[in-house]
Amino acid sequence: MLSAAAIAAASIFAPLGFAAEEAAASGDAAATSIGEGIRVAGIALAAGLALVGSALGTGRAQASIGAGGTGALAEKPELFTNVLILVALPETIVVLGFVIGFLILLEI
Repeated sequence: MLSAAAIAAASIFAPLGFAAEEAAASGDAAATSIGEGIRVAGIALAAGLALVGSALGTGRAQASIGAGGTGALAEKPELFTNVLILVALPETIVVLGFVIGFLILLEI
């Protein structure tokens, strides 16, 4: 549980660090104002939440599918291909979350 919280915190706050570094590197006075900083922090937080939400959803789905798939394979080994496809399908959710987070970060 502690490692999951650490991963979630790193996923949320790492984009904040990159956003602050980008604003400082630009050297523009408007980019370093408080309003701009809040906007950049909000965008970075949204990108982090997109990634964390999709990762947690994927983990939850794969846990359920994996448990059920293991039981099905114990009784019918010929279902291996179907179970493998069902376990791999939730991975698309985290890839989509990563893409959405990346697209949100492009707004900075």
